[in-house]
Amino acid sequence: MEHITLPNLFYQRTLENKEKPFLWSKQEGEWQSISWEETEKKVKQVAAGLKYHGIMPGDKIMIVSENRPEWVIADLAINTLNAITVPAYITNTEDDHRYIIEHSDAKAVIVSNNILANRVALAISNVETCNLLITIDEYNGFMPENLKVENFEDLISIGNENISTALHNLNTIDKDDVNCIIYTSGTGGRPKGVMLTHKSIYHNILGADELVKQVGDIDHKYLSLVPLSHAYEHLAIFLQIYLSSEIYFAEGPDKFAANLLETRPTLSTAVPRLFEVLYDRIRIQIKNSGKILELAFNRTVKLGKKNLFNKLNFFEKIEHHTYCSLIRKRISKRLGGKLVAFISGGSALNPDIGYFFLSLGVRIIQGYGQTEASPLISAVPPNKVKIETVGPPIKGVKVKLTEEGELLVKGDGVMKGYWKQEKETSETIIDGWLYTGDLADIDEDGFITIKDRKKEIIVNSGGDNIAPVRPESALTFQDIIHQAMVSGDRRSYLVAVIVTEPEIVKDMDEKDIEKNVAIAVRTANENLSQIEKIRRYIIINEPFSTDNGMLTPTMKLRRHMINEVYGEQLDSLYKK
Repeated sequence: MEHITLPNLFYQRTLENKEKPFLWSKQEGEWQSISWEETEKKVKQVAAGLKYHGIMPGDKIMIVSENRPEWVIADLAINTLNAITVPAYITNTEDDHRYIIEHSDAKAVIVSNNILANRVALAISNVETCNLLITIDEYNGFMPENLKVENFEDLISIGNENISTALHNLNTIDKDDVNCIIYTSGTGGRPKGVMLTHKSIYHNILGADELVKQVGDIDHKYLSLVPLSHAYEHLAIFLQIYLSSEIYFAEGPDKFAANLLETRPTLSTAVPRLFEVLYDRIRIQIKNSGKILELAFNRTVKLGKKNLFNKLNFFEKIEHHTYCSLIRKRISKRLGGKLVAFISGGSALNPDIGYFFLSLGVRIIQGYGQTEASPLISAVPPNKVKIETVGPPIKGVKVKLTEEGELLVKGDGVMKGYWKQEKETSETIIDGWLYTGDLADIDEDGFITIKDRKKEIIVNSGGDNIAPVRPESALTFQDIIHQAMVSGDRRSYLVAVIVTEPEIVKDMDEKDIEKNVAIAVRTANENLSQIEKIRRYIIINEPFSTDNGMLTPTMKLRRHMINEVYGEQLDSLYKK
């Protein structure tokens, strides 16, 4: 398999695309672009500026920023010097930043706005190794002693004066050199620094390219929403560079729907939570549009799903290609009109929600992976949809199951190891096989179904193993239930914490909420086995979020935090 280093990939594509628009962002209400050549010039300037400040091959530089052109420019500049990018979430606390800066031995931090920069500066004040803070926006916050603060534009000016030094290290980069250290968000405990190489990420790019080819060989526009600090989006950006795509940076989750209409992308990535939000919005809007449209819409979804399995009779085919077609076009228009595929990853997509969108003609490529695999392991190919699975392994990846059903992965995409954690590395990679910690099945077509995380399995008092994802998905599929977490380890039955959907309950009193949630739980239980059924639950008003520490930055449940807050109430459900 061919391999080139990631900065060389970028410089190759720049030669091919030159003045074509590349990176787009919204400035003062208008979408503005910078070309490939302009981006290349800025990358060289930033690289030379960093070199002027003493950044050497192998040095680590942390980036703390929203998705924006400067993130990509900084990343490519760091890589050009054969230095190592350390992406960090903007939702991190001061203590999170301090830990990552200290653990990674970061020499500098590139940060975006004033609020984030102040938090990072406070973190740096407790770390001896880091003495350079580069701010993309103007900064007027905390200034610790021995910390040099430089504005991004000033760095570019310094780099411009020394631009001849920018590429001195470019051809010394080896494919096995570390490109980035990504700290896993984790659902408990301190994060681990995953070392990904140029080879491991490029291997993923080639595997992802095989999938994208199946939706059409076209000029792509890509809308970026998932945080660039996540391995999934980090890969996606380099895939777009490989494809010579135009990249648009969404203004944020709240404006994503509007940005879809404005930018009209062909591709976009999304975590399952976004699909749940879109699903809820569509259902509520249709419900408020009158009975006739609601009936027609529900019929479109039903026939669309049957069509996926080629089970339409003659009369249903007529329906499917007439008024149902008009409804599908209406949905397509709401997504910009040119979208060929959503790429879903980060966590498991509820199959019911997946089929809902597929039935409406919205193509979804569901991927599965882990940061430790750069991150892509498998994906559902667009030409053979089994949305309840995560598809077969991508090109160049081998998989197998242990006796207890744990999925093992081997290939060029596997990480180099955990930074400074040899023991954990040796426990995770054995004889070249990455132990994923995920329990899985593999069918006769090689499609993988993830059952659950080994560590998240609930073992009830009867010794039954229960994967919480099934009852949680059944609950959140109900219109009135926004979020849910089930519990029941060493207990005789499952209980749940339920968060209601604000839009639906806003005009209900407490009694109506309780009545409708009870109906929803009964409906969810109808499709669950006896041991998976929810017997009792508590209803809360505050959603799980990153702000209250109950979600990871990639929207996964922090079960230990939720249990810490609601554990006593859940325990009391067993005493009734």
